[in-house]
Amino acid sequence: MSLMGTAVSGMLGDTNWLSSISQNVANANTTGYKNAETEFETLVDQAGGASGSLAGVKTSLRSLNSLQGSVVGTSTTTDLAIQGDGYFVVTDSSGAYYLTRNGSFVPDANGNLVNSAGYYLMGNAAGSGQADSVPTEKVNITASGDLPTATTSGTLTVNVPSTSSVVAAANLPSVYPNTANVSYTAETSVTAYDDLGGAHTINVYLTNTGPNTATPPQDTWEITAYDAADASTTGGFPYSAAPLAHNTLDFSPTSGALTSGSTFNIPVPSGQTLALNVGGMTQQAAAFSVGTNTTNGNAPSSLKGVTISSNGTLDFQYSNGASNAAYDIPIATVASEDNLTSFNGNVYQANQNSGSIIYSTAGTGGLGTIVSSSLENSTVDLATELTNMIEAQSAYQANSKVFQTGANLLDILNGLKA
Repeated sequence: MSLMGTAVSGMLGDTNWLSSISQNVANANTTGYKNAETEFETLVDQAGGASGSLAGVKTSLRSLNSLQGSVVGTSTTTDLAIQGDGYFVVTDSSGAYYLTRNGSFVPDANGNLVNSAGYYLMGNAAGSGQADSVPTEKVNITASGDLPTATTSGTLTVNVPSTSSVVAAANLPSVYPNTANVSYTAETSVTAYDDLGGAHTINVYLTNTGPNTATPPQDTWEITAYDAADASTTGGFPYSAAPLAHNTLDFSPTSGALTSGSTFNIPVPSGQTLALNVGGMTQQAAAFSVGTNTTNGNAPSSLKGVTISSNGTLDFQYSNGASNAAYDIPIATVASEDNLTSFNGNVYQANQNSGSIIYSTAGTGGLGTIVSSSLENSTVDLATELTNMIEAQSAYQANSKVFQTGANLLDILNGLKA
C-alpha cells in the first residue's frame, strides 16, 4: 500500500532532519563549524498528464559553509580566524589537501602548526613569489635564533663648525703613535658587527686641517677611525693600535657642502669593510651636531615569538627587536562553497559542483582577512536548533500516525476475507 510507503519515507526524512539537528547541536562549540541543513523534496514514482503516483519525500543534507561565525579573541598568537570569505589550506598526515575554517593552530613536537583536528597549516616561503599559488610547506615556527649579519654599510651625517681652529699636521689623530700633542675638532662613534656578530664601537674623529691649494680652494678636514677596544682607560687617546682608516674631506667654502670624500671605508676588526656614507656632511658656522648615525648588521639573537598579519605574512620576532618574514599563508575559495564535500575534522575538498580551488593572498580579490589571536565560533544557534527539533519530532509523530492508519486499513481488508 502506497499510503504506508509514503509514511515510511516521511519518517525517514524526519529522522534525517533530526540527525542533522543532532549534528548541529553536538558541534555548537566546534571552532569554525558551519551548521548543516536538511532539505526536503517530493518523491514520485511516475507523473503523466494530470495524474501522478506520489511516493513520499526524500532528503538531502547541505552545509551552510558561506555563513560567517563570530570572531572571538584568544591569548594564542597562532589561533587564526578568517573575517570574510575563504578557507585555510591544510593537509593531513598523509599529505592530502583540505580546506578548513578551524584555525586553532598550535605547534606540534616538531614546530609545525596543527589544528585541534590534526590538520597541518600550509604556506609558502615569504618572498618566494608564490603567495597566490598552492602552498607547499608546512608552517613551522621553530626557528633558530637570528643569525649574525656582518656590517657592510652605514650613514653618518654631521655638521662640522666652520669657525673651529685649524690643527697642525703633526698633531692630527691619524699621526700614530702621537699621544702627547694629538688634537681634533669633534668626535662621535658608530657601531659595527663582525662576521660572528660581535659588536665593535668605532670612534670617529673629525679634524679641521684648513684650506687646501686646489682651484678653487676647498676647506679640508680629516676623518679618522679607531677601534674603541684599543683606547686607553680614559676612553680615548692614547690608542694601543694604529687607526683603522683615515681620509680627507673637502667642503665648499661658500656652500658648506661636501665636495669629495663622500665614502669612508673602515675595515671592521674580524669583519667586513664598512662603507660609511658621509656625503651628507656639512660645514656651517654652527656647533658640531650629529644628524644620521646608522649601520646595518646585527648580533645573534634568540627567537622571541611570531606575528601574523592580516594578509597572512608570518614574521619571526627576535629578542633584539629584529624581525624576519618567514611564510606567506594564502587562503582559498571556490565558486560554490555550500557544495564542498565534507570530511571528518571540519574539513572540505572541492568537487565538480563546488568548482575548482583558487588560492589568493588574504584581503585581495574579495577574500577575507586573517585575524591573529582569534577563532571563529560555530554558526549553530541552539535556540533555532531546539525549535527545529520540536518541529521534526511533531512531523515524525504525524507520519507515524499515517503509517498506523494504513496498518489499520490493512487489518480491515484482511478481515473482509474471513
